[in-house]
Amino acid sequence: MTRLEQIEQDVAGLSSDELARFRDWFDAYAAERFDAALAADAEAGRLDALADAALEDFRAGRTRRL
Repeated sequence: MTRLEQIEQDVAGLSSDELARFRDWFDAYAAERFDAALAADAEAGRLDALADAALEDFRAGRTRRL
């Protein structure tokens, strides 16, 4: 059995309360990982082209208020 299969089996065996607590923990964990990856991409300049394109659209009047 792989590590992932063991985790799947363990999660499937959780009670409803345990599953809710696990889901809350995992959602927070996944959000932290996403935020860290986004920050790393921003720091490395990998989002600069997107920001430049958005600013260009704004300056050219191709945007609207949300």
